[in-house]
Amino acid sequence: MGCSFPFIHLITIIVLLLGVLFQTKHMSATTFPLYTQNRWIVNESGMRVKLACVNWVSHLEVIVAEGLDHRPLDVIAKEIKSMGFNCVRLTWPIFLVTNDSLASLTVRQSFNNLGLVQAIFGVQTNNPFIIDLPLIKAYQAVVKGLGDNGRMVILDNHVSKPQWCCNNNDGNGFFGDPYFDPDLWITGLTKMATIFKGVSNVVGMSLRNELRGAEAVHAANPDVLVILSGLRFANDLSFIREQGVKLSFNRKLVFELHWYGISDGEAWISWNPNEVCGGVTRSVMKRAGYLLDQGYPLFVSEFGINLRGTNVNDNRYFNCFMALAADLDFDWAFWTLAGSYYLREGTVGSIEPYAILNADTTTQVTNQSFLQRISSIQFPYQGPGFSEVEAHKLGPCSNSEGWEYTDQKVLLVKGTNSCLQAYGEREQATLGNECFGSNSTWEMISDSKLHLSCKINQVSNVCLDVDANNNIVTNACKCLRDDKTCDPATQWFKLVNSTRKLT
Repeated sequence: MGCSFPFIHLITIIVLLLGVLFQTKHMSATTFPLYTQNRWIVNESGMRVKLACVNWVSHLEVIVAEGLDHRPLDVIAKEIKSMGFNCVRLTWPIFLVTNDSLASLTVRQSFNNLGLVQAIFGVQTNNPFIIDLPLIKAYQAVVKGLGDNGRMVILDNHVSKPQWCCNNNDGNGFFGDPYFDPDLWITGLTKMATIFKGVSNVVGMSLRNELRGAEAVHAANPDVLVILSGLRFANDLSFIREQGVKLSFNRKLVFELHWYGISDGEAWISWNPNEVCGGVTRSVMKRAGYLLDQGYPLFVSEFGINLRGTNVNDNRYFNCFMALAADLDFDWAFWTLAGSYYLREGTVGSIEPYAILNADTTTQVTNQSFLQRISSIQFPYQGPGFSEVEAHKLGPCSNSEGWEYTDQKVLLVKGTNSCLQAYGEREQATLGNECFGSNSTWEMISDSKLHLSCKINQVSNVCLDVDANNNIVTNACKCLRDDKTCDPATQWFKLVNSTRKLT
């Protein structure tokens, strides 16, 4: 027999038929600091800790975490927790700790210098305890507020000069650029690592590049994970394949990748989605995914979509992203939390369509269905310590079991002789006990390998599909190649390997 698989449909992200989607009833108690163990991030007990983070922007001109003019810090932290994110990637600029004129500013002065009087009133109303703190103390207060609510924090050095990121000419991109002095960068990293030494919920620091920074951070704060990025806006780590990273310390190194729909331009609407998904998946594996096989954790520290649901390129990309995220079970951070910015590129109150919260950072999320979908990858499927974990069964099914995908390509309900069978187009897929015919042999087809197909009467191929009533049916396979206007999403399914023990 093959492995046990939760059975996930990539659009609805509900448990279908007798499928099971695993979640723990609560976040397992995490003991700090964190370490790496081969491709996994683990706690002191050696149990996997999966980073399921949300980005919270704090690197723009104001240098204050966005949204604190709309809601109290504790309310936002509790909302992050309620949405299932166990950590926050909190951005910051190098100048916060290296530029004396900035470092001496209070929150009130920072807003006032930029003419943001209304935001001052909002922060004073919702978070009066930070309004007259120096900027670094306000940043520390945000970290503490997250820690008080059990959220881990990754300190992300996003830029040097406080501003929106990123483009080829922003002066923050590479050593020698106008705002990227390597010595100042290392000084800033060292100061930040020192400031947060002993703050237990600060579990990692992402560095914007290379080894000197990694050594400096570890020397100042050996508890934190050191997170290294690559080239092309953190899209490419392929150069490490031939020339590995050599550091003086071990069990602390994590690599990060950014992956958006726009990372591949408009490929998702310009070509057939199955072919694009297959090609992009291979590219991601070549550029970064291979590191998992080499024994390094991979943290996809930025991904996201326009949550208004109107961007077809984003929507198609995200279906493919979810398949690979579930398959590889990597750590990740969604971009982004707050629905508006105090000031972005000269616009006051600039709206963020990628945000999980509304523009006024209220407790109502912008897209509940998206939150439901992303919940399917917030908890580990695999890793140390996850062979004996109680399963939390989601979905409308009265009976929920795991699956086995056998060497004969039969989908069996785990521990039974019942298999998934097809009988014709527009007919519901059913369970049966005669599992030797072509109608119970399921092939993973198309470039994406996300269609599950079998033959009816040894002749016609059908694929698993979801009808308008969310029933699992079989229909003629669609969108397999060529047609760029066809959307295969209702026929995309993913079998996810899991080491969890079913109960």
